Amino acid sequence: MAKQREESEKNEFWDGIIEGIPLFAKELIAGGVAGGFAKTAVAPFERIKILFQTRQAEFRSLGLFGSFTKIAKTEGAPGFFRGNGASVARIVPYAALHYMAYEEYRRWIINGIPGVGTGPILDLIAGSFAGGTAVLFTYPLDLVRTKLAYQVVGSQNLNVQGLVTGEQVYKGIKDCFSKTYKEAGTKGLYRGVAPSLYGIFPYAGLKFYFYEKMKSHVPKERKKDIATKLACGSVAGLLGQTFTYPLDVVRRQMQVQRLSASNSHEMKGTSDTLVMIVQRHGWKQLFSGLSLNYLKVVPSVAIGFTVYDMMKAYLRVPSRDDAVVQVVTSSRNNQPSTMQS
Repeated sequence: MAKQREESEKNEFWDGIIEGIPLFAKELIAGGVAGGFAKTAVAPFERIKILFQTRQAEFRSLGLFGSFTKIAKTEGAPGFFRGNGASVARIVPYAALHYMAYEEYRRWIINGIPGVGTGPILDLIAGSFAGGTAVLFTYPLDLVRTKLAYQVVGSQNLNVQGLVTGEQVYKGIKDCFSKTYKEAGTKGLYRGVAPSLYGIFPYAGLKFYFYEKMKSHVPKERKKDIATKLACGSVAGLLGQTFTYPLDVVRRQMQVQRLSASNSHEMKGTSDTLVMIVQRHGWKQLFSGLSLNYLKVVPSVAIGFTVYDMMKAYLRVPSRDDAVVQVVTSSRNNQPSTMQS
Protein backbone atom coordinates (compact mmCIF):
# COMPACT_ATOMS: atom_id res chain seq x y z
CA MET A 1 0.00 0.00 0.00
CA ALA A 2 2.79 2.38 0.96
CA LYS A 3 4.69 1.45 -2.21
CA GLN A 4 1.66 2.23 -4.35
CA ARG A 5 1.27 5.60 -2.61
CA GLU A 6 4.96 6.34 -3.26
CA GLU A 7 4.61 5.45 -6.94
CA SER A 8 1.51 7.64 -7.18
CA GLU A 9 3.37 10.58 -5.64
CA LYS A 10 6.25 10.11 -8.07
CA ASN A 11 3.84 10.06 -11.00
CA GLU A 12 2.12 13.20 -9.76
CA PHE A 13 5.52 14.86 -9.35
CA TRP A 14 6.59 14.08 -12.92
CA ASP A 15 3.14 14.96 -14.23
CA GLY A 16 3.48 18.36 -12.61
CA ILE A 17 6.90 18.91 -14.17
CA ILE A 18 5.71 17.88 -17.63
CA GLU A 19 2.62 20.06 -17.43
CA GLY A 20 4.79 23.01 -16.43
CA ILE A 21 7.02 22.79 -19.53
CA PRO A 22 6.05 25.33 -22.23
CA LEU A 23 4.80 23.92 -25.53
CA PHE A 24 7.79 25.14 -27.56
CA ALA A 25 10.20 23.57 -25.03
CA LYS A 26 8.42 20.22 -25.30
CA GLU A 27 8.79 20.37 -29.08
CA LEU A 28 12.48 21.22 -28.71
CA ILE A 29 13.05 18.24 -26.41
CA ALA A 30 11.09 15.84 -28.62
CA GLY A 31 12.91 16.98 -31.76
CA GLY A 32 16.35 16.82 -30.15
CA VAL A 33 15.87 13.29 -28.82
CA ALA A 34 14.49 12.12 -32.17
CA GLY A 35 17.42 13.61 -34.05
CA GLY A 36 20.03 12.09 -31.74
CA PHE A 37 18.57 8.59 -31.98
CA ALA A 38 18.14 8.74 -35.74
CA LYS A 39 21.62 10.10 -36.47
CA THR A 40 23.48 7.58 -34.29
CA ALA A 41 21.57 4.67 -35.82
CA VAL A 42 22.80 5.52 -39.32
CA ALA A 43 26.27 6.90 -38.45
CA PRO A 44 28.24 4.16 -40.33
CA PHE A 45 26.32 4.87 -43.54
CA GLU A 46 26.84 8.61 -43.06
CA ARG A 47 30.62 8.12 -42.76
CA ILE A 48 30.79 6.05 -45.94
CA LYS A 49 28.58 8.52 -47.79
CA ILE A 50 30.85 11.44 -46.94
CA LEU A 51 33.91 9.48 -48.09
CA PHE A 52 32.13 8.60 -51.35
CA GLN A 53 31.36 12.28 -51.92
CA THR A 54 34.81 13.66 -51.08
CA ARG A 55 37.28 10.81 -51.68
CA GLN A 56 35.86 9.29 -54.85
CA ALA A 57 39.27 8.07 -56.10
CA GLU A 58 39.89 6.01 -52.95
CA PHE A 59 36.47 4.71 -52.03
CA ARG A 60 34.13 4.69 -55.02
CA SER A 61 36.17 1.96 -56.70
CA LEU A 62 35.88 -0.16 -53.57
CA GLY A 63 32.11 -0.03 -53.44
CA LEU A 64 29.93 -0.15 -50.35
CA PHE A 65 31.16 -3.41 -48.82
CA GLY A 66 34.77 -2.76 -49.79
CA SER A 67 34.66 0.62 -48.06
CA PHE A 68 33.21 -0.94 -44.93
CA THR A 69 35.97 -3.55 -44.97
CA LYS A 70 38.72 -0.95 -45.42
CA ILE A 71 37.51 1.17 -42.51
CA ALA A 72 37.09 -1.90 -40.32
CA LYS A 73 40.69 -3.00 -41.01
CA THR A 74 42.37 0.41 -40.69
CA GLU A 75 40.28 2.03 -37.95
CA GLY A 76 38.20 -0.69 -36.33
CA ALA A 77 34.62 -0.28 -35.14
CA PRO A 78 35.18 3.28 -33.83
CA GLY A 79 36.05 4.29 -37.40
CA PHE A 80 32.43 3.90 -38.44
CA PHE A 81 31.49 6.54 -35.90
CA ARG A 82 34.32 8.98 -36.63
CA GLY A 83 32.79 12.44 -36.57
CA ASN A 84 29.55 11.13 -35.01
CA GLY A 85 30.17 13.07 -31.80
CA ALA A 86 30.17 16.30 -33.80
CA SER A 87 27.28 14.95 -35.85
CA VAL A 88 25.12 14.29 -32.78
CA ALA A 89 26.23 17.58 -31.21
CA ARG A 90 24.96 19.23 -34.38
CA ILE A 91 21.85 17.16 -35.03
CA VAL A 92 20.38 17.45 -31.54
CA PRO A 93 20.07 21.27 -31.62
CA TYR A 94 19.38 21.14 -35.37
CA ALA A 95 16.52 18.65 -35.08
CA ALA A 96 15.19 20.40 -32.00
CA LEU A 97 15.13 23.75 -33.81
CA HIS A 98 13.85 22.18 -37.01
CA TYR A 99 10.82 20.46 -35.49
CA MET A 100 10.04 23.30 -33.08
CA ALA A 101 10.42 25.97 -35.77
CA TYR A 102 8.21 23.95 -38.11
CA GLU A 103 5.46 23.80 -35.51
CA GLU A 104 5.88 27.50 -34.67
CA TYR A 105 5.95 28.69 -38.28
CA ARG A 106 2.90 26.56 -38.99
CA ARG A 107 0.98 28.16 -36.11
CA TRP A 108 2.16 31.67 -37.04
CA ILE A 109 0.98 31.24 -40.63
CA ILE A 110 -2.41 29.89 -39.57
CA ASN A 111 -2.90 32.63 -36.99
CA GLY A 112 -1.47 35.44 -39.12
CA ILE A 113 -3.18 34.70 -42.42
CA PRO A 114 -6.96 34.34 -41.99
CA GLY A 115 -8.49 31.60 -44.10
CA VAL A 116 -5.18 29.97 -45.02
CA GLY A 117 -6.40 26.66 -43.58
CA THR A 118 -4.24 23.56 -43.28
CA GLY A 119 -2.78 21.18 -45.80
CA PRO A 120 0.44 19.99 -47.48
CA ILE A 121 1.21 23.43 -48.98
CA LEU A 122 1.26 24.90 -45.48
CA ASP A 123 3.65 22.13 -44.41
CA LEU A 124 5.85 22.85 -47.45
CA ILE A 125 6.23 26.52 -46.52
CA ALA A 126 6.62 25.97 -42.77
CA GLY A 127 9.08 23.12 -43.31
CA SER A 128 11.22 25.16 -45.70
CA PHE A 129 11.58 28.13 -43.36
CA ALA A 130 12.17 25.81 -40.40
CA GLY A 131 14.98 24.05 -42.26
CA GLY A 132 16.67 27.33 -43.13
CA THR A 133 16.42 28.55 -39.55
CA ALA A 134 17.94 25.36 -38.15
CA VAL A 135 20.82 25.40 -40.66
CA LEU A 136 21.85 28.97 -39.87
CA PHE A 137 22.08 28.20 -36.16
CA THR A 138 23.91 24.87 -36.38
CA TYR A 139 25.98 24.95 -39.59
CA PRO A 140 29.44 25.26 -37.95
CA LEU A 141 28.84 21.91 -36.21
CA ASP A 142 28.01 20.31 -39.56
CA LEU A 143 31.24 21.70 -41.01
CA VAL A 144 33.28 20.22 -38.15
CA ARG A 145 31.48 16.87 -38.45
CA THR A 146 32.35 16.69 -42.17
CA LYS A 147 36.01 17.59 -41.66
CA LEU A 148 36.41 14.94 -38.97
CA ALA A 149 34.63 12.29 -41.04
CA TYR A 150 36.81 13.17 -44.06
CA GLN A 151 40.00 12.17 -42.27
CA VAL A 152 41.10 8.60 -42.94
CA VAL A 153 43.89 7.00 -40.93
CA GLY A 154 46.77 6.08 -43.25
CA SER A 155 45.25 7.89 -46.24
CA GLN A 156 47.71 8.78 -49.00
CA ASN A 157 45.72 11.83 -50.17
CA LEU A 158 45.54 13.87 -46.97
CA ASN A 159 48.01 16.71 -47.39
CA VAL A 160 47.41 20.15 -45.93
CA GLN A 161 50.05 22.85 -46.20
CA GLY A 162 53.02 20.49 -45.84
CA LEU A 163 51.40 18.15 -43.32
CA VAL A 164 53.06 14.75 -43.12
CA THR A 165 51.00 12.23 -45.08
CA GLY A 166 48.86 10.04 -42.84
CA GLU A 167 48.88 12.45 -39.89
CA GLN A 168 45.48 13.57 -38.60
CA VAL A 169 44.77 17.24 -39.23
CA TYR A 170 42.22 17.56 -36.43
CA LYS A 171 42.31 15.64 -33.17
CA GLY A 172 38.73 16.31 -32.11
CA ILE A 173 35.75 18.64 -32.19
CA LYS A 174 37.35 21.43 -30.16
CA ASP A 175 40.61 21.25 -32.10
CA CYS A 176 38.75 21.39 -35.41
CA PHE A 177 36.72 24.43 -34.32
CA SER A 178 39.85 26.21 -33.10
CA LYS A 179 41.96 25.58 -36.20
CA THR A 180 39.15 26.40 -38.62
CA TYR A 181 38.43 29.68 -36.86
CA LYS A 182 42.13 30.63 -36.78
CA GLU A 183 42.46 29.89 -40.50
CA ALA A 184 39.46 31.85 -41.79
CA GLY A 185 37.48 33.28 -38.89
CA THR A 186 33.68 33.13 -38.79
CA LYS A 187 33.58 32.96 -42.59
CA GLY A 188 35.52 29.70 -42.41
CA LEU A 189 32.97 28.16 -40.04
CA TYR A 190 30.23 28.89 -42.59
CA ARG A 191 32.12 27.63 -45.63
CA GLY A 192 29.57 25.89 -47.87
CA VAL A 193 26.51 27.31 -46.10
CA ALA A 194 25.09 28.68 -49.37
CA PRO A 195 24.46 25.27 -51.01
CA SER A 196 23.22 24.04 -47.63
CA LEU A 197 20.53 26.71 -47.62
CA TYR A 198 19.76 26.15 -51.30
CA GLY A 199 19.30 22.48 -50.55
CA ILE A 200 17.58 22.60 -47.16
CA PHE A 201 14.79 24.95 -48.21
CA PRO A 202 13.37 22.58 -50.83
CA TYR A 203 14.40 19.39 -48.98
CA ALA A 204 12.91 20.28 -45.60
CA GLY A 205 9.79 21.66 -47.23
CA LEU A 206 9.34 18.68 -49.54
CA LYS A 207 9.95 16.22 -46.69
CA PHE A 208 7.15 17.65 -44.59
CA TYR A 209 4.99 18.15 -47.70
CA PHE A 210 5.24 14.53 -48.87
CA TYR A 211 4.89 13.20 -45.33
CA GLU A 212 1.68 15.10 -44.62
CA LYS A 213 0.38 14.53 -48.15
CA MET A 214 0.80 10.78 -47.80
CA LYS A 215 -0.72 10.75 -44.32
CA SER A 216 -3.77 12.60 -45.65
CA HIS A 217 -4.58 9.53 -47.75
CA VAL A 218 -4.22 7.12 -44.82
CA PRO A 219 -7.40 6.01 -42.99
CA LYS A 220 -7.79 7.78 -39.66
CA GLU A 221 -7.58 4.56 -37.65
CA ARG A 222 -4.18 3.74 -39.22
CA LYS A 223 -2.45 7.13 -38.88
CA LYS A 224 -0.95 6.33 -35.46
CA ASP A 225 0.52 3.00 -36.56
CA ILE A 226 4.32 2.84 -36.51
CA ALA A 227 4.30 1.02 -39.87
CA THR A 228 2.33 3.88 -41.39
CA LYS A 229 4.74 6.50 -40.06
CA LEU A 230 7.64 4.37 -41.31
CA ALA A 231 6.24 4.15 -44.84
CA CYS A 232 5.18 7.80 -45.11
CA GLY A 233 8.36 9.18 -43.55
CA SER A 234 10.71 6.99 -45.57
CA VAL A 235 9.14 7.79 -48.94
CA ALA A 236 9.01 11.49 -48.04
CA GLY A 237 12.69 11.49 -47.15
CA LEU A 238 13.67 9.59 -50.29
CA LEU A 239 11.77 11.91 -52.63
CA GLY A 240 13.03 15.06 -50.95
CA GLN A 241 16.63 13.82 -50.90
CA THR A 242 16.64 12.82 -54.59
CA PHE A 243 15.63 16.29 -55.74
CA THR A 244 18.24 18.11 -53.64
CA TYR A 245 21.16 15.64 -53.42
CA PRO A 246 23.52 17.39 -55.92
CA LEU A 247 23.62 20.44 -53.65
CA ASP A 248 24.67 18.18 -50.76
CA VAL A 249 27.63 16.93 -52.81
CA VAL A 250 28.65 20.52 -53.62
CA ARG A 251 28.42 21.46 -49.95
CA ARG A 252 30.66 18.57 -48.85
CA GLN A 253 33.28 19.43 -51.46
CA MET A 254 33.34 23.07 -50.33
CA GLN A 255 33.66 22.05 -46.68
CA VAL A 256 36.74 19.86 -47.19
CA GLN A 257 38.52 21.67 -50.02
CA ARG A 258 41.33 22.87 -47.70
CA LEU A 259 41.98 19.24 -46.75
CA SER A 260 42.22 18.05 -50.34
CA ALA A 261 45.63 17.54 -51.90
CA SER A 262 44.14 18.50 -55.28
CA ASN A 263 43.22 22.04 -54.30
CA SER A 264 45.34 23.81 -56.90
CA HIS A 265 42.17 25.27 -58.35
CA GLU A 266 40.59 27.32 -55.58
CA MET A 267 36.83 26.87 -55.43
CA LYS A 268 35.27 30.30 -55.14
CA GLY A 269 31.65 29.46 -54.48
CA THR A 270 28.67 27.20 -55.09
CA SER A 271 28.42 27.61 -58.87
CA ASP A 272 32.19 27.29 -59.41
CA THR A 273 32.29 24.14 -57.30
CA LEU A 274 29.34 22.66 -59.19
CA VAL A 275 31.01 23.34 -62.55
CA MET A 276 34.34 21.96 -61.30
CA ILE A 277 32.76 18.69 -60.17
CA VAL A 278 31.00 18.18 -63.50
CA GLN A 279 34.12 19.04 -65.54
CA ARG A 280 36.46 16.79 -63.56
CA HIS A 281 34.24 13.84 -62.73
CA GLY A 282 31.12 14.15 -64.87
CA TRP A 283 27.52 14.83 -63.87
CA LYS A 284 27.20 11.41 -62.24
CA GLN A 285 29.50 12.62 -59.44
CA LEU A 286 26.70 14.97 -58.37
CA PHE A 287 24.80 11.85 -57.35
CA SER A 288 27.78 10.02 -55.85
CA GLY A 289 26.70 8.12 -52.76
CA LEU A 290 22.99 8.61 -53.46
CA SER A 291 22.21 4.90 -53.36
CA LEU A 292 24.03 4.68 -50.03
CA ASN A 293 22.13 7.74 -48.88
CA TYR A 294 18.89 5.91 -49.61
CA LEU A 295 20.00 3.19 -47.19
CA LYS A 296 20.64 5.90 -44.61
CA VAL A 297 17.53 8.01 -45.21
CA VAL A 298 14.99 5.21 -44.87
CA PRO A 299 15.82 4.24 -41.26
CA SER A 300 16.83 7.80 -40.33
CA VAL A 301 13.56 9.43 -41.34
CA ALA A 302 11.56 6.50 -39.99
CA ILE A 303 13.28 6.65 -36.60
CA GLY A 304 13.14 10.43 -36.54
CA PHE A 305 9.41 10.72 -37.12
CA THR A 306 8.59 7.76 -34.88
CA VAL A 307 10.69 8.91 -31.90
CA TYR A 308 9.43 12.47 -32.33
CA ASP A 309 5.81 11.32 -32.17
CA MET A 310 6.57 9.05 -29.20
CA MET A 311 8.28 11.88 -27.33
CA LYS A 312 5.40 14.24 -28.08
CA ALA A 313 2.98 11.69 -26.67
CA TYR A 314 5.15 11.21 -23.57
CA LEU A 315 5.42 14.97 -23.05
CA ARG A 316 1.70 15.35 -23.73
CA VAL A 317 2.10 17.69 -26.65
CA PRO A 318 -1.35 18.30 -28.18
CA SER A 319 -1.98 17.52 -31.82
CA ARG A 320 -1.11 20.28 -34.27
CA ASP A 321 -4.70 21.34 -34.79
CA ASP A 322 -5.39 21.32 -31.04
CA ALA A 323 -2.25 23.37 -30.41
CA VAL A 324 -3.38 25.97 -32.92
CA VAL A 325 -6.78 26.17 -31.23
CA GLN A 326 -5.10 26.62 -27.84
CA VAL A 327 -2.86 29.41 -29.13
CA VAL A 328 -5.73 31.23 -30.83
CA THR A 329 -7.94 30.91 -27.75
CA SER A 330 -5.15 32.12 -25.49
CA SER A 331 -4.43 35.14 -27.67
CA ARG A 332 -8.10 36.06 -27.78
CA ASN A 333 -8.44 35.79 -24.01
CA ASN A 334 -5.42 38.05 -23.56
CA GLN A 335 -6.86 40.80 -25.76
CA PRO A 336 -8.44 43.73 -23.79
CA SER A 337 -12.18 43.85 -24.12
CA THR A 338 -13.70 46.95 -25.68
CA MET A 339 -16.95 48.59 -24.52
CA GLN A 340 -19.28 50.27 -26.95
CA SER A 341 -20.76 53.55 -25.86
